Amino acid sequence: MAESRGRAIIGSPFLFEVAAFVTNPVLAPGNRAPAFTLPTDSGEKVRLTEHRGRWVVLFFLPLALTPSCCLEAKEFQKQADDFMNLGAVVVGVSPSNHVRHSEFREKNKLSFPMLHDRDAKLAIRYGVYRERTTNVRDYLGIVRTTVLIDPAGKVAHLWDNLRVKGHVGRVYARLEAELKS
Repeated sequence: MAESRGRAIIGSPFLFEVAAFVTNPVLAPGNRAPAFTLPTDSGEKVRLTEHRGRWVVLFFLPLALTPSCCLEAKEFQKQADDFMNLGAVVVGVSPSNHVRHSEFREKNKLSFPMLHDRDAKLAIRYGVYRERTTNVRDYLGIVRTTVLIDPAGKVAHLWDNLRVKGHVGRVYARLEAELKS
């Protein structure tokens, strides 16, 4: 089941409001994960289909180099080898440009790819580009989300509009549980 908090606006070609406290308005466990081909900070292309047969931990960040995004990326990096030992690949996505991603990867010493979703097209397809609310304003942007994709390319679990603290441990525990079932 997806985990969520807060109000959301679906990010699709046709924006419309959905009720408070909804889960991701586009994806659900069991759905086929939308395919993608996106560039990394070095210009290489990464395709979801290249990872068919492996688990994929795909996490969306609102903006590289912000404190929360750095914390989340560092937490994924701390457990990157653990994920790899379970047969999973970790991939980050944000709308930040390749220069910012390069700085982000260097600053946080990341071994996994950070993909550049310049126009948020992938974020829209994954339902993570929608209304965000702060104390100051409401705006459209990336909602912090992680999608666990199984070896067949289907969504096994998703964490939507998540809190960073303890999140990576929950993703790892879920992957372990999926492998045991």
